[in-house]
Amino acid sequence: MTKNPRQFDLLIFDWDGTLMDSAGVIVDSIQRACEDIGHPVPSDRASRQIIGLGLQQALQTLLPDLPDAEYPHLVERYRHHYLGRDADLPLFEGVASGIEQLHGSGFTLAVATGKSSVGLDRALEVSGLRHLFAATRCADQTHSKP
Repeated sequence: MTKNPRQFDLLIFDWDGTLMDSAGVIVDSIQRACEDIGHPVPSDRASRQIIGLGLQQALQTLLPDLPDAEYPHLVERYRHHYLGRDADLPLFEGVASGIEQLHGSGFTLAVATGKSSVGLDRALEVSGLRHLFAATRCADQTHSKP
């Protein structure tokens, strides 16, 4: 009996909330950024619901009544809070060994994420997984998910 060929050669992963346990820091960074600009702080639940969208789209979805001129400042404050902590974000348990095993089995691996390319590059570097991914696509390189 011959072995069946595998159905897929390329595996594409999301980053935040799939490989990296970043939801708590994202929510906290959104809330602290809102405090910084004097805007009411959204709930944890509402903040979690926009994770995965590109940052600008996420904040506009979460805070639709915020004047357009205030979004750049909110984005800057979010990045200040998030980037101050993103080096400490853990991968979910088993992710590193699982990704290494998939790569070692001959799968081509990629990441498609709502993160910025700068943010993903930092996360890949800190996690030590950069060399295992053949390609990445980020929110600042293409349209964000709907």
